[in-house]
Amino acid sequence: MSIRKKPVQQAHRPTSGAASRIYSRENVGRYAERARQRRRGRVVRRGILVGILGVLLVGVVAAGAWVTNLMSRLNDGEVITSDLLATLVDSDVARDPFYMLLLGTDGRPGEETYRTDSIILARVDPIEKQVTLISIPRDTRYVYQGSTVKINAVFSYGGADDMVEAVNDLCGVEISEYAEINFDGMKALVDAVGGIDIYVPEGDEVDDPEAGPVTIESGQQHMDGEAALTFSRARHQFADGDYTRMRHQRMVLGALAEKILNNLDIATVPALMNQLADMVKTSLQVSDIVSLINAMRGMDVNSMYSANIPSWAGQDTYINGQSFVFVYEDKLEKMMERVDAGEDPQGPQTMGQGDGTGGTVGDLYENSNEDWRYGTATTSSSVDEEELAEDGETATTE
Repeated sequence: MSIRKKPVQQAHRPTSGAASRIYSRENVGRYAERARQRRRGRVVRRGILVGILGVLLVGVVAAGAWVTNLMSRLNDGEVITSDLLATLVDSDVARDPFYMLLLGTDGRPGEETYRTDSIILARVDPIEKQVTLISIPRDTRYVYQGSTVKINAVFSYGGADDMVEAVNDLCGVEISEYAEINFDGMKALVDAVGGIDIYVPEGDEVDDPEAGPVTIESGQQHMDGEAALTFSRARHQFADGDYTRMRHQRMVLGALAEKILNNLDIATVPALMNQLADMVKTSLQVSDIVSLINAMRGMDVNSMYSANIPSWAGQDTYINGQSFVFVYEDKLEKMMERVDAGEDPQGPQTMGQGDGTGGTVGDLYENSNEDWRYGTATTSSSVDEEELAEDGETATTE
């Protein structure tokens, strides 16, 4: 049986009269006008789209140029050299613990040689939101290229890369990042964040014209850049001199961290980054800095671990008439094992081997230089030990 296809229906054609009405001159003109309007609409929409894309493109190019300019200043090639980058080890600063060397220098714009006034090794753990600050006395004895020198001289002789290698060697670590700031930069940075708040223990008041023009009283203080720098440099009036100065430097770093991580409007970060680029020279990329700030926001700054390396200076630490700081190398090795594990260093806050009680940045605000020097300081870890002992006695009694 054959299947017949359905016949194609013929389209209905209008009568000659209807056709004349549909295709009249008037209707043709109306259709032509509508076609022109549709074309104009498409052109307008296309123009708006091109305009938006143009604005976005300009914004992307401008942002890219801004970031490139920022990076060129932060990663200044005269400081962050290829030799330095080759010395640093790779790290994912937003996901893994890493070591960073922080140097405060007495450099001034245009000077080619300058010294390190502050040397701090920081271990940063972005996952646990924990930071450990270890100060290294600038007069620490170190053998550099066969000669005995003060460790801060390594920077003057060999630059940042040799300084990183010296601290790696001294502390048995591998440093991943580097940052350097001079005196003027420190003042400007503190001013840029609106000042910092520090509780100065009674006995740590500062009145040292050689450190700066500011007199600092005990108690809760809001410090501008000049005051913070003076507080960080004062040493002559204190019995343990350099060690008090190093404690004060760690206190200032803690106050800065508190301001930037926990009390800074996130909308001001781009402007702060722009100012930061003129003050700090660092191996960190802009994206690293932003990621690190985001990762560390909310950190309990008072719980940052604090110590200086176990060391001493005295009549027995002179070499060829020059005073040095000697290191208790076995104590330092054990302390750095704890640091590397993310634990309390249990290191000293002043001259000596340390009594194992440890300490945090928060503890520095609670104890004077005499407390640290004479072993009467009360730390958070020692309080915990006392509470544990009391709990043990209570349990035994019950």
